[in-house]
Amino acid sequence: MRLKTFSAKNMNEALASVRAEMGPEAIIISSHRGKNGGLFVRAAVEDSVAEAKAESAAAILREAETQSETVPAQSFEQSFQDGLVRRIRGEAPPPKPKALNFNRAELLKVLHTHRTPEGLAHVLAENAEKSRLADMTLALASALDLRMPTSPLFAAAQNTLMLGGPNGAGKTAVAAKIAAHARLAGREVTLIAGDSEGAGAVARLETFANHLNAKIVVAESAEVLAKAIAAERAAKNTTIIDTAGFDPRDGKARTAFSALTKIEGVETIAVVSAMSDAEEISETVSALKTAGAHRLIITCADLARRMGALLSAATRGLPLAHVTRSPFVAGGLETLTPLSLARLLLQSNNPDRGSTL
Repeated sequence: MRLKTFSAKNMNEALASVRAEMGPEAIIISSHRGKNGGLFVRAAVEDSVAEAKAESAAAILREAETQSETVPAQSFEQSFQDGLVRRIRGEAPPPKPKALNFNRAELLKVLHTHRTPEGLAHVLAENAEKSRLADMTLALASALDLRMPTSPLFAAAQNTLMLGGPNGAGKTAVAAKIAAHARLAGREVTLIAGDSEGAGAVARLETFANHLNAKIVVAESAEVLAKAIAAERAAKNTTIIDTAGFDPRDGKARTAFSALTKIEGVETIAVVSAMSDAEEISETVSALKTAGAHRLIITCADLARRMGALLSAATRGLPLAHVTRSPFVAGGLETLTPLSLARLLLQSNNPDRGSTL
């Protein structure tokens, strides 16, 4: 496996660099913001793929660098080395960006800009004020920490994961991303198509399975699904089940899905899109939790400029595993902490200019 860290101004730029150098099979392992505002992304790809594309990818990157009019953020390694040089020379460190002082009215204004539900906005503002932290970001992060449990997936574990959520939430793409992470961790993977009637559902999952060298099983009934899960557990494979989309708020549909979550050894992951109404997504996440979901993945964070829906979903009590910022498998799964969400909300409080994680 080949690992590399990329630096960029935003996630779109970082993904372009990852795909150019490491190819579409590359997976984002982690991402974080540096103190200077730059984004650092850690990517991985199998050696056989990386070596085949190294020469042409290097040329593409050189061309992109010569044509770019912007200066990319420093890498973590370069920043560390520069810091050592400054200390050896006795030079003062670069000034830190000025912190935003806490102001409850200003925080409420930011939350309302993101279309945060009124009740949630006031609870967060109140808890942020009670933290008595002078820094706005830290105060908001403290408030979020009280309502935002997190629980990332462990790719190397032997899991049987079932994805459930509304139509169009991105379950199939999420299934492929989880499978890719598991394959990079050295796991044998089986993708199970629980939606055999949806237009193109099985074909799309088969395409992902072929690219990932994963096994695929089509389960046309709950009985077939249960037998397939038992067989894959016996083989000690990582298994991801892509189910048909449904409205979790519909009692009959929720009951049917809840029966599937009770299959032995299955962990249910709720999948919802950040491109939703904040009130609607709150109801949907709560209904999925009632149906038996254990964790949550929020998709389309790259398309949402107003973060109220993402914020509402992440604070409904269902532990947040990951968010996604790309429909491509190479985009991977990203973690979102209370602190990184606080930064996202405060740094992107102007929806007209977009946002970056």
